[in-house]
Amino acid sequence: MKFAGKIWRLLVGVKDVFVLLFMLMFFGGLYALLSTSPYKDSARDGVLRLDLAGAIVEQPAEQDPLAALGGGSLTREYRVAEVIHAIDTAASSDRIRAIALDLDIFTGGGQTAIANVGEALDRARRAGKRVVAFSTGYGDDSYQLAAHADEVWLDPLGAVIVAGPGGTNLYYAGLLERLGVTANVYRVGAFKSAVEPYTRSDMSPEARANAQALVDALWGTWRQDVGQARPRAQLAAYVQDPARFIQAANGDMARAALNARLVDRIGDRAAFGRRMAELGGAGNERVPGSYRAVHYDAWVDEHRVSEASGRIGVLTVAGTIVDGRAALGTAGAETVVENLEEGLRERDLRALVVRVDSPGGSTLASERIRRAIQSVRERGIPVVISMGSVAASGGYWIATAGDVILAEPSTITGSIGVFGVLPSFEGTLRRIGVGADGVGTTPLSGQPDLFRGPNAQTDRLLQMGVDSTYRRFVWLVSRARNLAPQRVHEIGQGRVWDGGAARQLGLVDRFGSLDDAIAEAARRASLEGGDARPVYLEKEPGFLAELFRNMAQGDSQASRDPFARLARRPEAMLERALADAQALLAGPAIQARCLECPMPAPVRRATAHASQGLIERLLAWVWRG
Repeated sequence: MKFAGKIWRLLVGVKDVFVLLFMLMFFGGLYALLSTSPYKDSARDGVLRLDLAGAIVEQPAEQDPLAALGGGSLTREYRVAEVIHAIDTAASSDRIRAIALDLDIFTGGGQTAIANVGEALDRARRAGKRVVAFSTGYGDDSYQLAAHADEVWLDPLGAVIVAGPGGTNLYYAGLLERLGVTANVYRVGAFKSAVEPYTRSDMSPEARANAQALVDALWGTWRQDVGQARPRAQLAAYVQDPARFIQAANGDMARAALNARLVDRIGDRAAFGRRMAELGGAGNERVPGSYRAVHYDAWVDEHRVSEASGRIGVLTVAGTIVDGRAALGTAGAETVVENLEEGLRERDLRALVVRVDSPGGSTLASERIRRAIQSVRERGIPVVISMGSVAASGGYWIATAGDVILAEPSTITGSIGVFGVLPSFEGTLRRIGVGADGVGTTPLSGQPDLFRGPNAQTDRLLQMGVDSTYRRFVWLVSRARNLAPQRVHEIGQGRVWDGGAARQLGLVDRFGSLDDAIAEAARRASLEGGDARPVYLEKEPGFLAELFRNMAQGDSQASRDPFARLARRPEAMLERALADAQALLAGPAIQARCLECPMPAPVRRATAHASQGLIERLLAWVWRG
């Protein structure tokens, strides 16, 4: 008994130590949160400091509280509508004299979102606000945004490196054959190339033609946007042969960008700060480069984009569409529907705008959301669909519930198609000497059999399910867009379109931003004044969530070095490919998802975590094989 008592006291002591450590971590983290205020040194007037230390997204993902309390890094994300509203309100405010656009660790966003923010910067400039951008190095996304500034500053050790859209995909047919894994694929149409990585070692001619047309269209839209913003820049020549400009500048990359008129000034952060002090007033004289700055978060809290008394509900469908509930940044069907139903129940909504920024996902989840939106329309409430950077496959499925669809030229949409992938491991087991056998009562007993492979009846059943779901998709598009089913099939089959082509094909009605969609909803509902303001139909972040957001200072892995950012792209593509593989194998059997589409930022952020385990397993299989 004495020995047992000692063991018990030891266990109690260990428990007390862990409780004490947890309490210290909790209160230490809480103190850090409470002491990290973005407003403590924010001026009331001066320069609006638009410090984009993260990604621009449609719906920021929730921060991980454990990472915050444990001292981990938090990745900041900015809602595009809030950024635009902040710029527009600053343009009309006498308190704001200029806008400082700090893009040093800006991690990008969808091309449509960036273009919309650029248009807001143009409006601020026309209102007489000086816009000045700074970065150590500019890439595709950051330069597209900086091009809309009056002055573009570049660090003396920096560079402008524009790569354009495009890249290399991974194809696993050879690896799967080596591992003895069979990819059982069920698909409809020639262009649903999501399954090709598991059946081929290269791109099919159809997939290559579709992908090339898409990146060409996106590249053309990017060049048009930047070219109109900076007409004097020698953009085309620099992009085609940057080495020639760098050689002419004796290897000075910053000077090469200046000579090509891509940037206006070369200077470090202190010089940039002095310039902003000239425009908006000096800050703390003890801090080099300090200027009178109005912090972005303080300005956003003072000028909310969502108006509680607004009569136009804005429902956001952002990220991969999944069944059930999900956190912000992922479109959980039940979460989206509950947000919509709560908004209808508690607010006097007269119109609905559905903002879609999703490559799709689960067909059942997409249909669940579509039906909820359709029910709103059947009640006589106007429904306007607003497409963001990506509204494809399951995202377009949802869009068929609207009265009218607005998109942008750079929107990626279409991908009207469905597919399914089921792996089976009969070859793998045979190679390692493991047998698989069993009994059943019907042809579907134990199916789909991942050990022996699905039988013929199961294969037929799954293919029939894909065919039936595709016919449903075609019928929805045909009815919504007043197109013949055969015509929908011709432009469907999984083919991806840019917004310009989609408008010509009749998949969207006209071009327009989210603000244009809100104005269209107000017109259809005959709303004016304060009633025409939007209210976002989603849960408001709580107190702790706001504190975690304030702690997020940008992606800790984001480098200011433009070459490091360029080198990061292949790694990001590998992470995405492996994360896509895991999502396909772990997701629903039948999906309406566009894997060719650029990922929304929350999905990009998750790929490193989602792919890590898969990378380890694949490497283990290769070495053992």
